[in-house]
Amino acid sequence: MNIPLMITVLVILLIMSAFFSASETAFTSFNRTRVKSMAEDGNKKAARILRMSEKYDRLLTAILIGNNIVNIASTTIATVLFTYLWKDHGALISTVVMTLVVLIFGEVCPKSIAKERPEKFAMAVAPLLTLIMTVLTPLVFVFVGIKKLLSRVFIRKGEEEECAITESEILTFVEEAEQEGGIDEQESELIKSAIEFNDLNAEDILTPRVDIVAIPLDATQEDVEAIFADCGFSRLPVYEDTVDNIIGILHQKDFYKNSHKPIAELMQKPTFIAPNMKIGDLLRLLQDEKTHMAIIADEFGGTLGIVTMEDILEELVGDIWDEHDEIVEEFTAIGENLYRVDATAELDDMFEFLGLEEIESEYTTVSGWVVSALEKIPEVGDSFESDGLAVKVTETDSRRVLAVEVSVLPDSEDDGEEEE
Repeated sequence: MNIPLMITVLVILLIMSAFFSASETAFTSFNRTRVKSMAEDGNKKAARILRMSEKYDRLLTAILIGNNIVNIASTTIATVLFTYLWKDHGALISTVVMTLVVLIFGEVCPKSIAKERPEKFAMAVAPLLTLIMTVLTPLVFVFVGIKKLLSRVFIRKGEEEECAITESEILTFVEEAEQEGGIDEQESELIKSAIEFNDLNAEDILTPRVDIVAIPLDATQEDVEAIFADCGFSRLPVYEDTVDNIIGILHQKDFYKNSHKPIAELMQKPTFIAPNMKIGDLLRLLQDEKTHMAIIADEFGGTLGIVTMEDILEELVGDIWDEHDEIVEEFTAIGENLYRVDATAELDDMFEFLGLEEIESEYTTVSGWVVSALEKIPEVGDSFESDGLAVKVTETDSRRVLAVEVSVLPDSEDDGEEEE
């Protein structure tokens, strides 16, 4: 028996086993998005493995056939060799030795190495794998056919797993890219905002009716000038009798160019929308109608609020400030574990700022949450404890809350630390 030749063949078979194992891992774990980007930039090797991955069933079948052939061949040769050397104990020794060798050098190590650089490894082995797929075409055809037959038998129609990437998966990809340093925090927030953009309705970002600055139809020139000067806005709704009856939008530049004309001739037709309109659809509507403001009508035909183009864009890029905006700090520390909170702040933002778990509530603002908890029109000095917070009303007008003081109750702080 030619022992050196058999050992040489064994080594070659083990190298082939490592090759097949590493190839399987590389093609299973490479980043398809990254490879697609490389292919679009003109990388021919990336384009090749992208084409191969599109025929993944054939590719995987060829790899598994090749891997099993070399593993079975190596085990058979080793058994013959060890039986020749150690007679009756040869089979046992061969089983132990080959199990360890194949496991370590044919499976674990090559797969771990390929997992570190899957794209580079896949591009390196692609030519040889293409040749092997061609050689094994008859066997691949048979096994792929068997796989399809078994799929029809065991997987009922309509039960196939959904392969489309979900919104939550994309958000996870973005978070991983941020953690790995591929994108910075600002880019990550912008991408997340864009993905979640159309989850919001117009009513989620409106300026409520009580905060609307509007012009009465019968206002004098001096009155209009004073209103524009006081609010700093470039366009304002025009109403007749009551804000529930908005009949137009007056642009500041139109007014000053033609101040001698009556308001009715200068104002533009308003755009009315429903409260549940998605802000993505609203953005397209404003673009199509070449306007910057929409009036949200309530169920009774009155005015629920207004939404501007700036309100929509702020959901994507964050707050946009100009020289006329009054900067309001929504959360201000005024003592140890004591904060002043602007009542117009989002309820979820407050709980996030305080490091507490968000709560389920029918209200989106702190003001609505406070009114719900007190079950009355709040007055200065009213206080309550709810959802792990001690809350005291500090500012109101005649009908609503303007600001509150909040502190986290000790039990809630302990719970938060335990969760962390």
